[in-house]
Amino acid sequence: MKKIISTPKAPAAIGPYSQAIEVNNTIYISGQLPIDVATGEFPAGGIKEQTQASFNNIKAILAEVGLTTEHIVKTTVLLADMNDFAQMNEVYTQQFEGTYPARSAFAVKALPKGALVEIEVIAVR
Repeated sequence: MKKIISTPKAPAAIGPYSQAIEVNNTIYISGQLPIDVATGEFPAGGIKEQTQASFNNIKAILAEVGLTTEHIVKTTVLLADMNDFAQMNEVYTQQFEGTYPARSAFAVKALPKGALVEIEVIAVR
């Protein structure tokens, strides 16, 4: 019923969870930190670079199952600082063509490893 999705092209889970799960043609991608899979570190720069890195990981997971960002129907963006919203949004808008998915965005007290952003998505085949 549920299929585990995993790719070495995105960071491995740093806890007891899967990169993504597929159930009934719906893909639930766990929150993606802005970790560069090649270095294991956050990219140099700030919120824009971290937002792009999170999306790079999301795209790698989607590609593993033959999907793109056009299949995303819902995103949740977690920010360490809501003052970063506008800059995150600049990068976010570049990730989609045509219509945008539904979205929630929250400021949280802290993110794992001191990240500035974490993004999770739901995609449908």
